[in-house]
Order: sequence, then C-alpha cells, then structure tokens
Amino acid sequence: MLRLVRVKENIAGQQARISIDRAKREAPNLDFQRAIIELIETVIVYKFPNIGRKEIENMLGLNDLKNTKVYQEALKEGEDIGEQRGEKRGEHKNKLATAAKLLNRGMTVEEVAEITELEIEQVRQIANQK
Repeated sequence: MLRLVRVKENIAGQQARISIDRAKREAPNLDFQRAIIELIETVIVYKFPNIGRKEIENMLGLNDLKNTKVYQEALKEGEDIGEQRGEKRGEHKNKLATAAKLLNRGMTVEEVAEITELEIEQVRQIANQK
C-alpha cells in the first residue's frame, strides 16, 4: 500500500491492478478483500483527483466501483448537499410567498423584511409586482 502511495502517476494504475489481483488471490475472506480493494481505490482517487469514476474503473480493471464504500460515501455526500440546497431554495420560496401575503394584509415593507428575514429590496420588488 505504501508503495502505491509513493509510486509515480505513470505506473500507479499498473501497480494498483497488481495489488488488487493479489488481494483477490490472497485475502482470507471476502470482507478483507473488499477492504483492501477499497483502500487501493481510495489511494488512486486521491492520487488522480481530476479523473472520473469510469476512468478509475478502467485503470483498475474494476467494473463494480459503484459498489465500493468510497463511491457510496461520495454519492451520499453529494445527495446530502443537493438536499440542503433544495431545502434552502424551498425556504426562500416560502419566505417570498409569506412576504407577498403580509404585504397584501397591509404590513409595511420594513415590517415584512424583519419578519421574513428577507432583504428590504427583495420585499420592495414583491410590493412593486402587486
């Protein structure tokens, strides 16, 4: 493993494939084999941060990179970020809708901005649309 970390990029793929083949042959059980392969994949992912999943699969001769812990963790992190961004957009839309309702009920722009935590200019734009 340490050799793989230190090896030059031009031979890292070849060394990684050799290590994967060795893990497949010599690992005492499937769980240990997967752990070694995931560690190799992690080293390669960090060694080549600018290449995609398919390229790493091809480099390592693996077809099931999607099933690895590294891939699953990255996927989960991406999904979490996407959810957070979606929630923020939803919150903003709710604030805009609430601002419009409050303005329709006769509240001032300043009051609506304070309650909804929107910028005064955003509330003014909503008021001007009515």
